[in-house]
Amino acid sequence: MTVPPTVPTPVPSTATTSRRAGSRLTRRGLVGAAGAVAAGAALTPVATARTGSRPADADITDPGPGATSKAFPGTRAEAATGEAPVEAAFPIGYVGVRWSGPRETTGGGIRLTYADGRKGAWQALGGNSCSDSDGGALLIPVDQASGYELRAPYGATDLRSLAIDTTRGPTREVAVPRDSTRVRGVAYLSRAAWGADEKLRFKPDGTENSPQTYHPFQTLTVHHTATSNGDPDPAATVRALYHVHAITNDWGDIGYHFLVDEKGEIYEGRYSGEGATPAHDANGKLVTGFHTGGWNSGNLGIALIGNLVKQGPTAAARDALTDLVRSMVRFHGVDPQAKVTYISPINGKKKEVDEISGHRDWLATQCPGEVMYGELATLRKAAASGS
Repeated sequence: MTVPPTVPTPVPSTATTSRRAGSRLTRRGLVGAAGAVAAGAALTPVATARTGSRPADADITDPGPGATSKAFPGTRAEAATGEAPVEAAFPIGYVGVRWSGPRETTGGGIRLTYADGRKGAWQALGGNSCSDSDGGALLIPVDQASGYELRAPYGATDLRSLAIDTTRGPTREVAVPRDSTRVRGVAYLSRAAWGADEKLRFKPDGTENSPQTYHPFQTLTVHHTATSNGDPDPAATVRALYHVHAITNDWGDIGYHFLVDEKGEIYEGRYSGEGATPAHDANGKLVTGFHTGGWNSGNLGIALIGNLVKQGPTAAARDALTDLVRSMVRFHGVDPQAKVTYISPINGKKKEVDEISGHRDWLATQCPGEVMYGELATLRKAAASGS
């Protein structure tokens, strides 16, 4: 889970949601099935059938043709600092933990408090953070705890945490496409379909926190989220990551362009406007994400949900990742097995990388995990094949 060099004080979503100007939003409608991807296909927009624009926070009585109304829980969050015990006003599903100093989690721990007052045993934070800046960041599932205590990793300073609930908050109605959305033949869940609260992209004064910018595609980077494996509710995890990235990290949105869960479900990530193809504008340029600090423009980021340091992705996740990567490299007409010179359109910095790289090829991090990084050569070869 990539993080920025500096982080403002987290803002609870229960406070920010009521102030954000969702009525200023437009939203991509229904993306039609594109059919099978032809070998060698290049920049060709996908056909789209739109549901039309509507405020993201509006009460939906008629979602319009091609869509249905679906209820999602609103995200609740409470921020804390230091090692003092934390009690939340809601059942906690995740604890986000951040610190400055070493990236390693050695010495760090968490102890949960439950609704009946019981305190669990101290547990190691476990693994290494995939932060690419000073310090570390983790998102820890805690299964409806009422509170927690933290121990900072050895040498860590400025310990901060965030209690998050993405499953039991007040519900909101969202217009969701009735039919499967597809990008060049590959099925994915739209932002609406996983419950993205579009209000989180806006500041209290109604301006967009991180307006979209677009650049020609150059390369593709694979990540893992460094969250738990065997995730029982990956959509809830995506909503938690969205809140952390958009609000805590102050990126204005989720950092990745796509995410893939262990069952092979693909999630649309960063908002890219009303174009037909997710992660792109109507001209096929890539929306700038936040996933490889300093090397983001023209760099498409895909994150596998889970921790792939000691194990590889599931077969379903591997197949979905391959299909998605194959569709993207064919969309942009590039060779997935090529070596390329990435040139930043922002400052002209250059870096020699594989067309399909891992996060660690750009910055000092374990991401996308030792085992997944070892699979990248196979992924490049599979993406180049016609099967």
